[in-house]
Parts: sequence; C-alpha cells; structure tokens
Amino acid sequence: MININQIEKKLKFKFLDKKLLKTALTHKSHNSKNNYEKLEFVGDRVLGLVIANKLLELYPNEKEGSLDKKLANLVNKKTCFQIGKKIDIDKYIIIGNGINPKEKKIEPKIIADCCEALIGAIYLDQGLKAANSFILFFWRNDLKLSNKLIIDSKTKLQEYSLKIFKKLPQYKLIENTGPRHKPIFKVAVKITKSDFVISTGQSKKDAEQNAAKLLLNKLKI
Repeated sequence: MININQIEKKLKFKFLDKKLLKTALTHKSHNSKNNYEKLEFVGDRVLGLVIANKLLELYPNEKEGSLDKKLANLVNKKTCFQIGKKIDIDKYIIIGNGINPKEKKIEPKIIADCCEALIGAIYLDQGLKAANSFILFFWRNDLKLSNKLIIDSKTKLQEYSLKIFKKLPQYKLIENTGPRHKPIFKVAVKITKSDFVISTGQSKKDAEQNAAKLLLNKLKI
C-alpha cells in the first residue's frame, strides 16, 4: 500500500480525492486503464501555463523568443525528472505487479511523467490556484536561474542550420524498440553538408536532443 500521508508531506499538499494521487503514481504496466497518462496530459498543460505566466511577470520587457527558450528550459522532461527526484516520487510509483522496490531503478522518463501527472491531479483536485502554488514552490530555484539562458542542443543546431544554410535540420526516426515501459528510440539527424549522426533516448524528444548534441560536437559548434 502507498503511504498517503508520507507522500502528501513531501508534496506539501493534502488531496481531497486520494484516488487522484494514487492514479498519478500508477504506471500503465500496473493498470492499463487507470494510470497516470491522462493526468500527465493535463499536468503538462497546467505546468506550461503557470510557468509562462510567471515568466511574463519576471521578464516583462523580454521578447517572445527569449521567453519561449526560458519556458522550454523549465517545462521539459529533464527538469520534471529533477523535481520528481527531489520529491522522491520514484519511491512511490506503482509499476508492474506493485510498488516498485527501492533497489530497482525507475526510468527518468517515468519519474518526469509522474511529476507532471501529480500537477494534473492537484489541478483536478483543487483547481489552478493550488497547482500554481505547488509549481511555484518546487520550481522556485529553477525560476531564479532562468535569467541565465541555456540553449538546448536541438535549438542550437536549428539556429546554426538556419543561419548558415537557411534550412532546418533533418531528423529521421530509425526505430523504436524495447518494452512499453522502457522504450528505446533511435534517431538520426543531419544538416546541409553533414552526414547523418545517430543517437538514442528513452523518448523521441530525448533521442533528437542527444543526436543534435552529438552532431554539434562532431561539427565543433
């Protein structure tokens, strides 16, 4: 059984509907119908809205392009994974036949997905104000650092390709293998006058980022 009180203390939030909390922590390998996927869908949109609104408040004079890059750095799977680890979400995720044993490593993507699902659950349980408070509390350090713009590899490669060749990078999904709860995506990328470079990731987006980084390193950009 999940220790509801323990989780709520870590989240600093009391659920009115405890079923929402349990669903937000349930992977499809445990329950193909009642799992976190729909809550993740909602949470992703709520997270984007809250962070976008906060960025407008913090940087009223910045252009849309700069705000968009800051937003991308704050709402991606990597950041959600880091937040999820801080909250110890991985200790409570229900996967396979039951709660994941501590000695078994949970995939970063699943932790990130559950983090977004929890936001969705909080929103459905007590509305946008509650979700806003949760997000701004756990994202506070990342928001403080948002003035230091970090451009991800995919964006950097795109900007370089557009500037030099006036064309977007070309991405190609080669294959998707592995079990449903632990997929492996293989993606290739190239720009004008370069060969295809191949990399992998636990999602298509991760694989594209890894491939872009590999190509940037190869081109010494």
